[in-house]
Order: sequence, then C-alpha cells, then structure tokens
Amino acid sequence: MEAMTIAAFARSARRPVRLMIGAVLAAGLLTGCGSADDEATQAAGPATAAEDARQPEQLKATVIAEHPWDATSFTQGVEVVDEGKLLVGTGRNGESRIYHSTIDGEQSDSHDLDRRYFGEGVTRHVDKDGHATVWQLTWKENTAFRRDADTLKELDQVRYEGEGWGICSTGEQLVMSDGSGTLTFRDPESFAATGSVDVTRGGEPTTMLNELDCRGDEVWANVWQSDEIYRIDPATGEVTGVVDMTGLVPTARQAGVDVLNGIAHVPGTDRFYLTGKLWDTMYEVTFEPA
Repeated sequence: MEAMTIAAFARSARRPVRLMIGAVLAAGLLTGCGSADDEATQAAGPATAAEDARQPEQLKATVIAEHPWDATSFTQGVEVVDEGKLLVGTGRNGESRIYHSTIDGEQSDSHDLDRRYFGEGVTRHVDKDGHATVWQLTWKENTAFRRDADTLKELDQVRYEGEGWGICSTGEQLVMSDGSGTLTFRDPESFAATGSVDVTRGGEPTTMLNELDCRGDEVWANVWQSDEIYRIDPATGEVTGVVDMTGLVPTARQAGVDVLNGIAHVPGTDRFYLTGKLWDTMYEVTFEPA
C-alpha cells in the first residue's frame, strides 16, 4: 500500500498544484485507513498464531485388543510393572484394596485397606540402584502407603496435605494429582513435595486431573467426569495432546459402571491399557493423530 502511494505522489508532481494537493490528501486518507487495518491485522495475527501454536494435538485411540477386567473393582489406578503383570488400586470405603493382576485377570498379592480409607492412585517407583517401592494414595485421609514392590505388604505410612487422586513415577520423582489442575512433584523416598506445575490447555487453566501415567518425559492424565485423556509436558504444564475417547469404548458403558479411570503405558511399545471404574474390560489401544 505505501509503495503505491509513493509512486502516485511522484507522478502527481507533473500535474497542476490543485490536483497534486488532492492526490496527497487522498493518499493520506488511504494510507491512514490502510495502517489501521494493517495494525489490527498485525495485532491479531501473531496472537492468533500464538494461540494456535498452544492448542494441543488432537489424538484418536485405536482399540487393538480387549482383555477381561474385574467388574467389581472401583479402579483408581493401573500400572504395568512387568511383562503381563499389572499393579491395581481400587477405591470406596470398605472396598479399597491393592493387588497384582495378569492381563487375563488372574489376581494375586491382594491387600485390603481399613474401611476408613478410600483408596486412590498407585505407582511403582524404581530407583537408580534398581530398588523398587510401591506407593498408594488415599482420597481425603491425607495418607500414602509405602509398600513392598513384590508382596505389596505395607512398609510405612506418610502424611500429605490435600486430596490424593493419581500418581506416577518418572524414575526420578513422583508426580501426583489432587483433583485440581496442578501436578505436585514428590521425593520418591520421603514423599515430601519438591515442587508443582499448573497444567494449562491452550493457555487456559485445567481441572479434575485424575489417574496418571508417566511415560518418558510425558505425563498422561485421565480427566474426571469426561472421556478425555491429556498428554502433558510436566516441565511446562502444557497439555500437548488430547485423546477424546467418546464412543470408542461403548461396551464398557453398561448399567452400573462409572467413569474412565485407568491408563497404563506398556513399556517398550506404543500401546496403552485403558479401563474404568467397575468396567469389565481392559482395552489395549494406540494413540494416533486424529
């Protein structure tokens, strides 16, 4: 726009003064209007681009296998601890327990919680020396149980502030959710809080982060009361991917079942196990761009 205005102004120098003044005035008006539009576009353009850049990748789940699951388990946490072996934690007062299960549903090492406890997420942490420990959260009782990784027998109890929802291990630290949009990092030995990050989606705050699974430098989170799963960068708190599970696991939504709540990456593969509270099926899936 400005190059054309300058050229028009140069040509007007060979015309009568009256015409030249008219051209200058017209050029000024056009330039003024153009600048306002350009400024608005420039102001909106980068912001829009930045917003688009922050939007998470949309992912879809492909079910590649189905496995039987204990429909009496109010599943609160699932994690693969060995090939074909799962760690499972369940909830509800008087029904909470922790146990191992094969992918075919054969259970072992089951331990009940006292009925005053409502069990929540579970994780297995392996330190740099190869020593493994299992942690189990409780909902509102501010208590975490430290357990033997093989037998799941209780070794210790620690107290923490706030509610306990989901938990996973990065291999260096524990990552814990409390039903908000904040993830808390904890020392895997003492369970002391060492930091936190607020999780955002497209620049907006999130909430209801529930069951967690750590995979490399990613944290995957079920979102309570939804069929969405978030892929989160724990370093920034940014949601980098969203899986919408709506309609993809219809056989699980029978009368009496509850929400999606159980995600476990299968080490060495691109597969995940997914299940929910009181579901009778464990789904083996892959996540791909939608």
